[in-house]
Amino acid sequence: MATLLVPTRYDVDDLIIRILNTAAPGYSLVSSVKEGELMNLCTVASQASLIDIEPPVKICGDIHGQYADVLRLLDRAGFPPFVNYLFLGDYVDRGQQNLECIALFFCYKDAFATLPFTALVSGRILCMHGGLSPKLKSMEQLRQITRPIDPPNPSLHIDLLWSDPDSYTKGWASNSRGVSYVFGPDVVFEMSHILDIELVARAHQVVQDGYEFFANRKLVTIFSAPHYCGQFDNAAAVMNVDENLMCSFTQPYQSNKDGGLLLGHGQYVASGPGLPSIPGIPGLPSTPGLPSLPGSPPGPG
Repeated sequence: MATLLVPTRYDVDDLIIRILNTAAPGYSLVSSVKEGELMNLCTVASQASLIDIEPPVKICGDIHGQYADVLRLLDRAGFPPFVNYLFLGDYVDRGQQNLECIALFFCYKDAFATLPFTALVSGRILCMHGGLSPKLKSMEQLRQITRPIDPPNPSLHIDLLWSDPDSYTKGWASNSRGVSYVFGPDVVFEMSHILDIELVARAHQVVQDGYEFFANRKLVTIFSAPHYCGQFDNAAAVMNVDENLMCSFTQPYQSNKDGGLLLGHGQYVASGPGLPSIPGIPGLPSTPGLPSLPGSPPGPG
């Protein structure tokens, strides 16, 4: 049996440099990084199923293995450790450089073993990949989730990974994905009261401007993979949360009228403390049902 050694900070810093260099011509992950080095990253201690985060933090949605776009995002928004990031899952699949993405994220993560299902920013912004669940009654349920786990269907775990908001639904309804539920604005209002939160931040669905509000801006969908799979003309967005829980959005890419993507610095203030409520955000889309993406096997990413 092979012995895996926990990497030192120096080892990880050197590994980050080599992974970042794979974006340059003539370099590749295979030639720059050894399999054992990637395996060693997975030996560092785990985090809880619900992690508590203090702002400032930048919240990102789906990445889907679009490594070049990840590097552009970091270049525009700032590299760790100077900037703190929360990625909401779908790090891999469908893109061309899945391993590069996940290897870089593992390096930047101070502790990794089994990924958390949810995060809570300053006790007010609840973050997950998918959405809410009819089985969710308290924050303590989220803290008690044990991992690793192969989520059963149906379950709270599946809903956190797979559920979707839908403007035309009242309460809960079957999801066209064939797994979990869709939920209406009334559910968001009720759950916000029960859980004592101001905002739900989730990913899981492509949205044209990279972010889209729902339920009177009590929920936001964030998607951070621009020009998704080369089949969409969507922009990407990152939600910035400052120390006072003021939320704004940065769009590393913006769609142009010809359906292409423009590199931009669009930043739109979108909230009072923890509560998106300022009307008339430039480019803010309307709130009909969000488009669904084809499913992938359940998992925290």
